[in-house]
Amino acid sequence: MSMTDLLVLFTALGAATVGGVFFAFSSFVMKALAQLPAAQGVAAMQRINIVVINPWFMGVFMGTLLLSIACVVVAWLTWSAPHSVWLLAAGLLYAVGTFGVTMAFNVPRNNHLARLDAASAEAAAYWPVYVREWTFWNHVRTVAGLTSAACAVLVWTK
Repeated sequence: MSMTDLLVLFTALGAATVGGVFFAFSSFVMKALAQLPAAQGVAAMQRINIVVINPWFMGVFMGTLLLSIACVVVAWLTWSAPHSVWLLAAGLLYAVGTFGVTMAFNVPRNNHLARLDAASAEAAAYWPVYVREWTFWNHVRTVAGLTSAACAVLVWTK
């Protein structure tokens, strides 16, 4: 296996793993939290947002970002190769669509939620807005992560 093959393999695995985690939130976690009383949903999400900062998840999340940047560089350096478009797409979809969306849209909402007392009227009022907006952006990063993984796999077809 070449270095490019390893890059593609680990990018595909990382993007699929992160996309899968986000898919779980889009398909059932946020729905379950939204069905709880607001104070419980807020408290649960606040706890999730703390626990997610761990070496396993962050290693895959940030490691895949580094790999996706490497994909963009390799695609640019080998632009005439048949696989370059798929490699570029895999890298950009993860870097912009998964990591970028997380930092620009999901993290600010998480930070706002973290500042609230879960039992407060302010938290109860913000909770449905948070669920709607956070979930929308989570759908975007889910699709981007899984599509990034698919594009990485397509590198091998060219």
